[in-house]
Amino acid sequence: MSRLQKESKEMPKVTFIDPTGKEHPLDAKEGYSLMEVAVENDVPGIEADCGGACACATCHIYVEDDWLAKLTPIDDGEEAMVECADEYKEGTSRLACQIPVVEKLNGLVVKVVG
Repeated sequence: MSRLQKESKEMPKVTFIDPTGKEHPLDAKEGYSLMEVAVENDVPGIEADCGGACACATCHIYVEDDWLAKLTPIDDGEEAMVECADEYKEGTSRLACQIPVVEKLNGLVVKVVG
């Protein structure tokens, strides 16, 4: 693969479904967190009060079961924080700030709790 081909690689596509049900399909830059992608694109319901420090739950999302295995596993800090979130759902609740965008997440759809 040439250098030009590497540079023109498409970004993963991620769709956020906001609390009203509106879909926000976005190009997501690898290395960013899902929270950063949402904030950069003004996705409603992602407040990101702590700026990605895993110190609040204002980027609470639901992830469908079939995508969970492709995500970085939830760690103890994120689990403790998300368990305190409004509308917590065991197994499907995650914090968008703790999920880095990687190529294998191309096509990911998440629901913003808001």
